[in-house]
Amino acid sequence: MPETIEIPIELACFQLPNAVQQRLQYLLDRQDEGYTLSECDRQEAEGLVELAEFLSLLQLRSRRVAKQNQ
Repeated sequence: MPETIEIPIELACFQLPNAVQQRLQYLLDRQDEGYTLSECDRQEAEGLVELAEFLSLLQLRSRRVAKQNQ
């Protein structure tokens, strides 16, 4: 039987701060323009992408649970 983990609503609504989102976009744009990112910038971009994906998944799951509980 799967465990149910309660997610505080504040966390489920959390988004990347604007400055962090802009930094991620800058790094991705540089890469798309053909620039080679430094190892540090590449790791930063990968970490931010993983965080953004995690937050999106968290939001989707919390919406699904909210719909099931209605």
